[in-house]
Amino acid sequence: MHSVLSACEREQGWLLDLARALVLRESPSDDVAALEGCAAELGSRLADAGASISRVDGGSTAAHLVAEWPGDGPAVLLLGHFDTVWPVGQLQRMPLVERDGKLFGPGVLDMKAGVAIGAAAAKALAATVPAGRRPRVTLLVTSDEEVGSRSSRQEIERRAQASAAVLVLEPALPGGAVKTARKGVGEFQVIARGVPSHAGANPEAGASAVHELARLITAIETLNEPARGLSLNVGVIAGGTRSNVVAEEASALVDVRVSRMEDAARIEAALARLAPVNPRVRLEVRGRVGRPPMERTAGVARLFELARDVARDMGRDLQEGATGGASDGNFTAALGVPTLDGLGALGEGPHALHEHVVVNELAPRAALVAGLMAKIGDNWTAR
Repeated sequence: MHSVLSACEREQGWLLDLARALVLRESPSDDVAALEGCAAELGSRLADAGASISRVDGGSTAAHLVAEWPGDGPAVLLLGHFDTVWPVGQLQRMPLVERDGKLFGPGVLDMKAGVAIGAAAAKALAATVPAGRRPRVTLLVTSDEEVGSRSSRQEIERRAQASAAVLVLEPALPGGAVKTARKGVGEFQVIARGVPSHAGANPEAGASAVHELARLITAIETLNEPARGLSLNVGVIAGGTRSNVVAEEASALVDVRVSRMEDAARIEAALARLAPVNPRVRLEVRGRVGRPPMERTAGVARLFELARDVARDMGRDLQEGATGGASDGNFTAALGVPTLDGLGALGEGPHALHEHVVVNELAPRAALVAGLMAKIGDNWTAR
């Protein structure tokens, strides 16, 4: 660990420079040209770090980037994304600036500094660990994570199934804890279709979709089970045309979060069973739990213990935790591949105006990732 940590400390300048360069390459999920520019910048720098670079077609979005470092040990997949929630031009409002030991800028925490941490870890590992004990490292950086990973999911799952472990470079929990559990996510649309009529002259002739939707929202609320980590939130509603018209149509968008895979099918069935009180209103429910939960399996726990050993060698105490947000690690964990998340930067404000990372924690975080990959290599060769 001493040699790995020293190598990562030597790479601190390179790591920080890469994070800065990526932030300056603004890359919102819906801007293909901007994404391609960021990918080109990242690919060039990863090639300079000794990686073999390839691209995976992203269909209607930008291509996904793959960087590979050779080794004779097991395959380890580092997982990240370079798309952000911020539009081009956000740098004018959130300039890239370093102050008080923190680097501020759009996308720096979620997750361009995380990508830089993974790259620095792979570079340091290649420089310090002999090929015979070094895992084969693949860094897959996608262009569509913030919008659901529609075009990248197949590639993520394909590479995960060929790997001994997946290390996700999303931001750490407060205090630096890694993530051993994440909720699964679903989005549903509930549509009520009624019968329009004049609200003053002939209200009885109508059947209000808005009134029916209001009743349905109350029914949806009863499906919440906080003790099981199951939550439903009606976040958007729409319906009707004028106040003097009995509404013909109304709809609601429902966010669903589940901690257990068994609850995903259960909540899908419960929403499908929703029925209107007014028999003249027709109901349609669309959607599913598209991102499965990341559960704390034995494989996840084993990876955490290896990471904790690495942290102890560095004189640190690594903690674990869960979060309600999802990542691409949800997909890999659901396949049964040991997955550890939250190995990226320490900081605050993802998707917020004060988004930043703690500069002095970048190199130690890279050392944690590099040391964990080395541990995976050692454990594999010992079996």
